[in-house]
Amino acid sequence: MKPSLKIGNSAEVIITVTEDMCPAFDDVVVHRVYSTWSMAHHMELAARKVLAPHLEDHEEGIGAHLSIDHLAPTPVGDQVRVVAEAIELSPTTLVCKVNAYHVRKDGERPVGKGRQVQRILPKNKLESLIKRASQ
Repeated sequence: MKPSLKIGNSAEVIITVTEDMCPAFDDVVVHRVYSTWSMAHHMELAARKVLAPHLEDHEEGIGAHLSIDHLAPTPVGDQVRVVAEAIELSPTTLVCKVNAYHVRKDGERPVGKGRQVQRILPKNKLESLIKRASQ
């Protein structure tokens, strides 16, 4: 990793909740709100944005852990802002706290919080692990 990756580095993703982000089971939409799995995707994306600019050419990151508390609903059509912040760092691991906020006219309200972990590996090592998994 480049020395520019430090505790406190952050990145965010802002999205508008769409129908395809609603929880659906057996193709039936259960609620017209932001699903936990969509929140998970956006938390992973925000954490990736913390790491990606600081990878060396021979390195790659891979998700290793994600935990989420989904605190409140966000209706279709409303915006969500997801923020990831580096809170722990070692030569092979980046841990981010991740928070999601419902962006409203009267301010932001927390809708999710969690923790995301990425492992940093040489690209050739990661390719080898993926190849072995597919055999």
